[in-house]
Amino acid sequence: MVHSMTAFSRQDRDADWGRLQLELRSVNQRYLDPHFRLPEALRDLEPAFRDALRSHLARGKVECTLRFDPAERSADAAVNHDRLRALGAALGEVREAIPEAPLPDALALLDHPGVLEAPGLDLEAIKAEARALFDVALDDLVAGRAREGDQLAELIRERLTGIRTQVAEVRRLLPGILERQRAQLLERLAEMRTELDPQRLEAELVLLAQKADVAEELDRLETHVGEVERQLKQKGPIGRRLDFLMQELNREANTLSSKSVVADTTRCAVELKVLIEQMREQIQNIE
Repeated sequence: MVHSMTAFSRQDRDADWGRLQLELRSVNQRYLDPHFRLPEALRDLEPAFRDALRSHLARGKVECTLRFDPAERSADAAVNHDRLRALGAALGEVREAIPEAPLPDALALLDHPGVLEAPGLDLEAIKAEARALFDVALDDLVAGRAREGDQLAELIRERLTGIRTQVAEVRRLLPGILERQRAQLLERLAEMRTELDPQRLEAELVLLAQKADVAEELDRLETHVGEVERQLKQKGPIGRRLDFLMQELNREANTLSSKSVVADTTRCAVELKVLIEQMREQIQNIE
């Protein structure tokens, strides 16, 4: 099943202790590249979130943003003395290293994350809710990537059908092209009124046919198209393999173009390159 690397999910949770909002955004990236923006009080959730992403996704830049808005603090909010002492020790080191640096006042210290705590705030319960919220958002993100992946696969299959059409057209034209070249060569010889040894003539015609024969390139194009279709049915990440196949398809299209001796095959080669480039652009977003 094809999965896109682009999706978005937002989930909210309201409770007596406040409100949680979690957003997941993913875009295309060569590898899995997670980024987290978490409140200081919930920072230790990052390893669990990171492991969950790795177990569900293989590629993509994923941005996780968690917002926590606690309920309005009561008047008897308490000071976290351990956090305050640690902050004071850090400020003492700053004063020793940079004596001229201005130090914060008492209000600024109270405003530092974790120094002033609302009584009765159960951080473990909030973290459990945040983990559950993340799981819901991740499932929604994966489902969104799958839906977009289905659309990308359909677009790619349409281009594969177009490639097969162009290959069939070149095969249809090929016998006429070779016969036309043979007639043109004989006509030029007749105009020159030159008698050519029959064996030499046959050798020239064979050489001309070899230069214009693109059957091998057409066979490889069809083989690569079949492999792309097979990959679209596979489970797991397929984006890199598809990208490699686009390179191979483009190589054969270039060879076909270089061997072209008439406008019809040149036109087919150009159309092939357009179809392959359209697929390549879509594949850049496939996991």
